[in-house]
Amino acid sequence: MTNALSRMMETRDWILADGATGTNLFNMGLSSGDAPEMWNEEHPDRIEKLYSMAVDAGSDLFLTNSFGGNAARLKLHGAEKRARELSRISAEIGREVADRRDRPVIVAGSVGPTGEIMAPMGKLTHELAVEIFHEQADGLKEGGADVLWLETISAPEEYQAAAEAFRLAGMPWCGTMSFDTAGRTMMGLTSAGMADMVEKLDTPPLAYGANCGVGASDLMRTVLGFVAQGTGRPIIAKGNAGIPKYVDGHIHYDGTPELMAEYAVLARDAGATIIGGCCGTMPEHLSKMRDALETRERGERPTLDRITEALGPFSSAVDGTEEDSDPQSARRGRGGRRRRG
Repeated sequence: MTNALSRMMETRDWILADGATGTNLFNMGLSSGDAPEMWNEEHPDRIEKLYSMAVDAGSDLFLTNSFGGNAARLKLHGAEKRARELSRISAEIGREVADRRDRPVIVAGSVGPTGEIMAPMGKLTHELAVEIFHEQADGLKEGGADVLWLETISAPEEYQAAAEAFRLAGMPWCGTMSFDTAGRTMMGLTSAGMADMVEKLDTPPLAYGANCGVGASDLMRTVLGFVAQGTGRPIIAKGNAGIPKYVDGHIHYDGTPELMAEYAVLARDAGATIIGGCCGTMPEHLSKMRDALETRERGERPTLDRITEALGPFSSAVDGTEEDSDPQSARRGRGGRRRRG
């Protein structure tokens, strides 16, 4: 079992991850409603380009095109029996891209949520969730992924099921959740709650953190929430490139490359080890992020005021880990939740 990511983290203060998958694929011609994972077979050249763009822009780690590659999600496209195969192909393409480089590049096998509600609120049992995640994990392992990468999870029960599945697959892993409702996941978990959950897992991740959500400011506040727990486990920050806006019939993220460079430095100074972008993050953003991380000296841990000065206001006054009555936090927030678009 390779553990290239652990070796990289032992020798590096920070690691640059990749940016958006969906945004870049839409720019290549993917239609809304189509399964991106089908392109692993139908357009492998475009998936190779997706990976290569991230690496060429300076990424040390990139995610495979397998976010929705589990049986539950693929069932929507009549391809539920191809979960293992399509995930394997996504990793095989990634392995080829990484191995051609003259520097270490980590292939992270992306595993997204099932899209189902976990029992007892929904019908997805723990056992079935483990089975679904295990199947996809095996495919990514067969394709040559260095590490599995769980992302955009909202329910702690789903995160726990994936952790068990990855143990069964015998693969190292990382895992992020999405905090987009006043600093909580859709199922109500706070950054403190996630940090506590991660340390109680039988097979904890190599690194954990947050991705997607609302904007870079909110994600930075979540990162500070992780740091405050003091677990010492490496933290991941993978924020969106600003806020989505509907412009000329398309979703556009308003975060400039310069803003994402500022975010990357703040994330590093806050305590994150693996830093990347999520929705809307293009190669030009990654290039600026890489340059900033390489050329700007490490600074003090940013305050909430410093974050809002650099990246803009928060979408809510509090994030579930501070007192609602704190007048300073109230002034820093927008006072309401923004739609993700």
